Amino acid sequence: MDQFLLFLLLLLMGRNGLCQQEIVCTKSVINSCDDCIKSGPYCVWCKQLNFTKAGEQEAARCDTEAQLIARGCGVEEIIFPNINVKFEKNVPLSKSFNQQEPVQLSPQEISLRVRPGLPITFRVSFKRVEGYPVDLYYLMDLSYSMKDDLANVKQLGKSLFTALKKITEHAQIGFGAFVDKTVLPYTNTNKEKLLKPCDEEEADQQCQAAFGYRHVLSMTPSEKEFKNKVQDQYISGNLDSPEGSLDAMMQAAVCGDKIGWRNSSTRLIVLTTDAGFHMAGDGKLAGILEPNDEQCHMEGNLYIKSSEMDYPSVGQLAAQFKKQNIQPIFAVTENMKYVYQQLSNMIPKSEVGVLTSDSNNIVQLIEEAYSRLSSKVTVTHDNLPDDVSVVYKPICKDPQSSDNEGICDHVPVGEEISFNVTVTARSCMERKSFTIRPLGIKDTLTVTLSTNCKCECDDQGETNHVHCREKGRVSCGICRCSEGFVGQFCECAIGDKDERSLRASCQRQNGTECENRGDCVCGRCQCHRTEQGSYFHGDFCECDDENCERFQNKLCGGNGKCNCGTCECDKGYEGSACQCKVSSDGCRTVNNTVCFDRGTCKCNRCECKEGYQRPRCETCLGCPDPCLTKLNCIECLGFQSGPFEKNCSEACGKSIFPTMVDQFTFSDKLCHQKDSQSCWVDFKLKQLVGEDNYEAKILKQRDCPKPPNIATIIGGSIAGVALIGLLILMLIKLLIHLNDLKEFKKFENEKKKSRWAEADNPLFQNATTTVANPTFTGE
Repeated sequence: MDQFLLFLLLLLMGRNGLCQQEIVCTKSVINSCDDCIKSGPYCVWCKQLNFTKAGEQEAARCDTEAQLIARGCGVEEIIFPNINVKFEKNVPLSKSFNQQEPVQLSPQEISLRVRPGLPITFRVSFKRVEGYPVDLYYLMDLSYSMKDDLANVKQLGKSLFTALKKITEHAQIGFGAFVDKTVLPYTNTNKEKLLKPCDEEEADQQCQAAFGYRHVLSMTPSEKEFKNKVQDQYISGNLDSPEGSLDAMMQAAVCGDKIGWRNSSTRLIVLTTDAGFHMAGDGKLAGILEPNDEQCHMEGNLYIKSSEMDYPSVGQLAAQFKKQNIQPIFAVTENMKYVYQQLSNMIPKSEVGVLTSDSNNIVQLIEEAYSRLSSKVTVTHDNLPDDVSVVYKPICKDPQSSDNEGICDHVPVGEEISFNVTVTARSCMERKSFTIRPLGIKDTLTVTLSTNCKCECDDQGETNHVHCREKGRVSCGICRCSEGFVGQFCECAIGDKDERSLRASCQRQNGTECENRGDCVCGRCQCHRTEQGSYFHGDFCECDDENCERFQNKLCGGNGKCNCGTCECDKGYEGSACQCKVSSDGCRTVNNTVCFDRGTCKCNRCECKEGYQRPRCETCLGCPDPCLTKLNCIECLGFQSGPFEKNCSEACGKSIFPTMVDQFTFSDKLCHQKDSQSCWVDFKLKQLVGEDNYEAKILKQRDCPKPPNIATIIGGSIAGVALIGLLILMLIKLLIHLNDLKEFKKFENEKKKSRWAEADNPLFQNATTTVANPTFTGE
C-alpha cells in the first residue's frame, strides 16, 4: 500500500511542473504483467482473479490505475513496481575552509530506482565555502605588440597578490608565456630571426628567441618568487597576427603536475593578449597534419610538440577546461573583444574583460571577472546514459534556465542554494551511473540509476490452482497452464473439444481463420508476430500497429500511435499521419479570424471553400461578380426601388451593410451598373468575414436619363415629315428629268439615222426685201 501511495505522489508531482504528461497507458503487445509495466510509465496491472470477462484478452488487465478501478479492480489488487530514492552518501555542507577537503555539494552519492518514462525528482544543495583556495595561472602573450604590457606586468606582483588575499588567504599564482609555432608562415625561420625575432630598429633591446609556449612559474604563494620570475621575461615576436593561444591554454590545462594545480581550489587561467588565435586546421598552412591529442608534452618547461601537432579545436579546449575544473578569463584589448566574446560563448564558465592599451587595469579586470564567475553557479551532468534525460529547476534569488543546466546568478559566498533535479529514464536499464556537478568546482554527485521493469506479484506456489481448473498455476492473476491445456482458465484440453466449433469462433464473416495472422487455440486466436517483431491483435488478429500512414519516415509522424491501421494522434497534433500541430496561427487573418470564415483550418493551413484562394481564402477567382449579383440589393437599400423594394430588409439586410456617401474613401473596385429605372448607380463593395457579408459604399447621386421634350419631338416630327416630302419631290423631279434626258437622247439617235438629199430645190427662191429712201436723189 505504501508503494501505491508513493506512485500516486509521483503522479501528482506533475501539478508542480515536474511532469506535464497526460496520464494514459499506451499498450502494445501485452502477454504478462512485465509486458504491461514496460508499455508505459502510467500502466499498472490488475492481478484480481476473474477480472477479465470470458473470452476477453488478459491485456485488459493493463491500464491506468483510474481505469482499472473504474472497471472494478480493487486498489489492493493493483500491481506496480517499487520506486525509491536512496541517499548513499550525504555529508553535510561545510561552513568554512579549514585546510581539509571542504564539502560544497550535497548529497554526494544517490541511488534511484525508477519506472521507464516516469520522472523522479530529488534536491541537490550547494554552498560556496568562504576562503576556498584560488589557483591563478597568468598566461601572457609575449609577441612584440605586447611590449608595453610586459613592462606593467613586471610591476604587477604586489597588487595582484593583494587582490587575491581579499578573496582568500589560500591563494597561489603561476606564470606562463606564449607566442606561436616556430615554423613558416607563423614565424620567420631565418636562423638569426629565430634567435632574435624583434624589430631590427631597436637593436639594443632585450629579446628572447621565438617559442610556442613556455611554462615559467609553477603555482606559488610567494609574491617575491612571482616577481623575480616575471622580471626575467622578455618580449619575442612572430610574423602573422593570430597567436598560439589555444596551444598554450591546452598545455596549461592538461599538464597539472607541471602547473601545480591543487586538488581543492578554484582554478583560473588569465589569458592576456591583443591578437586573435589560431585553431584546429590552421596547422595545415605549415604542413602540420597531426591533430592535437589533448596530452601533456612539456619538457624543460617548453611545449615540445608545438611544431609537430596542430592547434586544438575550441571544442577540445572547452572539454578539457570542464574536465579539469578550469575557468578562463580572457583579458583582451578593445579590438579583440568581440572575437573573444564569441569564444567565451562556446566555453562554459568563462569571462571576457577589456584591457587598456598597456594592461594597467589587469588587476581590476581579474577582480571583476572572478566576482562574476564565482557568483554564478552552473550545475550540469557528465556521462549521461542513453535514454536518460535530466532537467534542473534552480531554487535561488536569481534563477536562470538553460538546456541541460541549472543556473543561479549573483550568489554570494556562504549562501546555500538548491536545485530540484528531475531524472527520466525512457527504457529499462540496470545500474547506469552519471555525475552531476557545478562547473568549475571539484565536488560531484554520483547518481546510480536502475529501472524496475518486473512485477512482484507474491504469487502462491500452487501448481494446480483451483482458479485454473487445477490444470495450471496463477501468475499475477492469470493462469499459466500445464502442458496439454490451453484457455483463459486452462479449461481446454487439446483434442478435448469439437475442432470445427472451436475454429468457427475464430472466423469472421469472410470465413478466414484469424485472418491468416494467428492460430486458433481453444476457440480463441493467438496472434503471430509481425515482420517488425510486434504482434497482430484483435479478436480475429485483424489489427496491426505498424501499417499506418508515415510522415518524414516516422510512423504517425512520431506524434501519435498506430492502432489497427489508423493514427491516433497525441494531444496537440492532427492529420492523417499526425503530421501537423493543432494550431490556427497560419490561418489567422489581420482581423483575427480563421480563413475569413470562408474555409477551415487544417494542419495550420486554410482549406478554402470552392472558388476561394489560399493562403487565407480572401479572394474568390471563380465566384460571380458581386457588382452584378448585389445590384438589386444595392438599389433597394440605397434608393428603395427595384425587385426587392417590398422585402428589402429580409432579402438583403443580413448580407449587405450599406452607407450612402457623397464620394468614395476606400480603393475597392468601382461598380458602375444600370438599375431597374435605367439609372446608372456607382457603388463599391468590400467583402467582410464570411461568404455573403459585404460593406457597401453607395454614391447618393444616380445618373438617370432626362424626361422627353414634347415641343422638340413635335417640331422634329414636322421637320422630319417636311424634309421627307421635299426629298420625295426632288426624287420625282429627278426621275422625270432622267426620263426626258433618255427620250432626248433617243431622238438624237433617230435623227442621226435619217438620210436627206443635199441638192438645191430649183423652185425655191429666197425671200428678198427692197428698201428705198424717198429723200435720196442720187447725188
